[in-house]
Amino acid sequence: MTTVDLPLLPLGRGTDPLSERGVECPGDLPPASDPDLVARALAAKEALGDRVFVLGHHYQRDEVIQFADVTGDSFKLARDAAARPEAEFIVFCGVHFMAESADILTGPHQQVVLPDLAAGCSMADMARIAQVEAAWEAMAAAGVQDQVVPVTYMNSSADIKAFCGRNGGVVCTSSNAEVALEWAFEQKGPDNADTKVLFLPDQHLGRNTAVLKLGYSLDDCVVWNPHKPNGGLTPEELRAAKVILWKGHCSVHGRFSPDVIDELRAKIPDLNVLVHPECQHEVVLKADLVGSTEFIIKTIEAAPAGSSWAIGTELNLVQRLATAHPDKNIVFLDRNVCYCSTMNRIDLPHFVWAMENLVAGNVVNVIEVDPKTEQEALVALQRMLDLPGKSHRD
Repeated sequence: MTTVDLPLLPLGRGTDPLSERGVECPGDLPPASDPDLVARALAAKEALGDRVFVLGHHYQRDEVIQFADVTGDSFKLARDAAARPEAEFIVFCGVHFMAESADILTGPHQQVVLPDLAAGCSMADMARIAQVEAAWEAMAAAGVQDQVVPVTYMNSSADIKAFCGRNGGVVCTSSNAEVALEWAFEQKGPDNADTKVLFLPDQHLGRNTAVLKLGYSLDDCVVWNPHKPNGGLTPEELRAAKVILWKGHCSVHGRFSPDVIDELRAKIPDLNVLVHPECQHEVVLKADLVGSTEFIIKTIEAAPAGSSWAIGTELNLVQRLATAHPDKNIVFLDRNVCYCSTMNRIDLPHFVWAMENLVAGNVVNVIEVDPKTEQEALVALQRMLDLPGKSHRD
């Protein structure tokens, strides 16, 4: 079999007709079939006025982000919604767990709408509450449960946040994961025993934080696989571990590979590699800078003209950064297009449908967290807000 050396293409600066590896993605996100959708969206938003507040996540497509009142990462957007109590309707252009967080933080008189209920998150779906409860019982059987502090990434369901709330745990973002883990390790088990951390649901953020920020070794980390009996771990392995990583990952950030970094460095002089901590450990080790979505944006904004950057995060955001900074050479860190497929379910037709229904008095696709889950999730979120130091961003 012949290996073909397929080219890596800078954003918006070339195409390869023999492959789908470019980042211009012609036809990948075609315009809506109805040319009147933009006008209809504008009319619906004007008709609703201050009654509606539209949130747009950084990974959202441009055709929808143009109608957002604010843009940002998931936790920032949820807090922005909470700061707008006069808005009856919060239309969240993001994914399901984000809309849940907005519902938890907003008032009872406000309703959160997700334009397409199919807009989920593969990472969040990798940790189901029944699986986590089963793992918790297995840790009890192994005699370690009393030493384990659960820490869940913001990118998790309300059920998982509530689990952490009622079991002495905390929520974290990619910006404050280090502080959250430090807090967890400062807690003490029975007889003043040292604690362990169960990190949900993204193994890569947990591993990168524990090893690169807190100085633990890879041997201190084990991976709990919910599809194997007892997570695929022996009681002895659980007792020896410091960090129990849930076997979950982001389907976008997990795609980036260290060999692409090597290829790009060989082709682009003075290249800066900037990646999100949800990337694999081997990718993070080869990167120059690692940080949250907001960190990536601010880094590019502050970068000098003429500098070259390879960015490892979702493609909508990378394309938006390349368009906003034409004086910088911005390259996407993957051989293939890498949109978040579930985030892209929130398209203009769904957005217009939801907005026009609100104008007509029909509240569709309401995301509502039950009171008990909301209360317990708020406990874990408040513990995060009480953490010292780092900002609370994704």
